[in-house]
Amino acid sequence: MTDTVPDRAEITAALSDQWDALTRLVDGLPEERIRMSSALPGWTVFDVLAHIIGTESMLAGEPTPDLDVAGEHIRNEIGALNEKWIESLRPLAGSQLVERFLQVTGGRSKTLEGLSPEAWAQPVPSPVGMTPYGRFMRIRLFDCWMHELDIADGLGVTVHEGGGRAEIAFAELVFGLGRAVVKGGGAPEGARITFELTGPVRRTLHIAVVGGRASLVEKLDGPADVVLTMGSGLFARLRGGRTTADAHLGEFTIAGDTELGNRLVRGLTFTI
Repeated sequence: MTDTVPDRAEITAALSDQWDALTRLVDGLPEERIRMSSALPGWTVFDVLAHIIGTESMLAGEPTPDLDVAGEHIRNEIGALNEKWIESLRPLAGSQLVERFLQVTGGRSKTLEGLSPEAWAQPVPSPVGMTPYGRFMRIRLFDCWMHELDIADGLGVTVHEGGGRAEIAFAELVFGLGRAVVKGGGAPEGARITFELTGPVRRTLHIAVVGGRASLVEKLDGPADVVLTMGSGLFARLRGGRTTADAHLGEFTIAGDTELGNRLVRGLTFTI
């Protein structure tokens, strides 16, 4: 299946807004706050922002720092690549890191605004394989949006988790949900499943398992075998592997096949 190319004006504006939101979250933080642990193993709030800087620097054509890195949280080559950028930036003070973030994302915004329609639609390597550059930038929006949640959770502050950026980012959270239902949740052939997300991003997601594959459908052909109801913030964090269902008992409900529902809510995690 060929990926649909997202609207360039919408995605570039959303990315710019997302980078502004991240700036507001970290600008002026004292050093002890920006060095607090985040929800991501091995990473502080500083490291999360450094990771975004590293990725956008790489997309701007800067070479990856040639550093040796190690840590239990580094599980693959992509993790090692990310860590090299972070390690190269760790000597900076928090205020210097924010300045670097503004510099790098400002440059990226100008680059994206100047891209031709052909370049925006050009297939490029991405975390989900070859995909149009515009779809890759939607993935970048998703990644930065998730990291806003990571930073907010690390700092113990609340941010608005709805709105236009979240609506766009949710396309990447929903992408691949069928695989999680079968591989992670063990949904059997013929299963009919509904995820009811109560907000701030509201979604009703119907999934049907046919021929061993689970697909999103507009309407189920019968009553759902299980309905999982939860807030969109918890859904995002479970999908992103930031937390576990057991840490949020009472914040979701399972109606119908509770055994299947319990497997599903514990098998949502994916990584891109």
